[in-house]
Amino acid sequence: MKDIGHLTREYNLNRIDITKIEQDPFALFDNWFKEALAIEDIEANSMILSTVNYNNKPSSRVVLLKEYSNCRFKFYTNYLSKKGKHIEDNAYVALLFYWPKSVRQIRIEGYAQKTSITESNNYFSQRPRESMASAIISKQSQKMEISMNSLMTEYNNLLNSNKPLNRPKHWGGYDVIPEYFEFWQGNKGRLHDRFQFTKEDNSTLWQIDQLYP
Repeated sequence: MKDIGHLTREYNLNRIDITKIEQDPFALFDNWFKEALAIEDIEANSMILSTVNYNNKPSSRVVLLKEYSNCRFKFYTNYLSKKGKHIEDNAYVALLFYWPKSVRQIRIEGYAQKTSITESNNYFSQRPRESMASAIISKQSQKMEISMNSLMTEYNNLLNSNKPLNRPKHWGGYDVIPEYFEFWQGNKGRLHDRFQFTKEDNSTLWQIDQLYP
């Protein structure tokens, strides 16, 4: 076994005062996201999406956040993919944003629901033609029954055709409706700042609690 216990770094950021923290988790997300956009080298909108299947086995992968508002977070994918089938079985999902330069992460838990057909059509129509063709021909997550060369030929033929590329029924968006947020900022001596936002059923107010590091 390779020992990698020495791979660590020290953080030394300004502490977060719970009495001054933004009371709305969506507004706080917006502030942190905009700061990450300004300083991160990676795609700040990349997030880890975790799902659970009908056997309660979890699975995680990186997807891209495409839109957010004061009530939801949106991404697009193949509905017949592994994550799509998991969401069909169990709508509860988790999102994780990690920004290494900012030394911050945000955890979001909630449930996913398909976006409207109109929204999915509008977004698909704005994608590059290459992305459209890929979405149409890909049986995402399934075992390939043809060679990659054959798939590339199919892709190029579709890409270079003159016909319009319309959104396939198996591709579209999901909205994640949060029920829980946790904001984490690394700090000195591993005494990290952690704040959770929760709310009771049918309540519009969020309860804010500071967590032990």
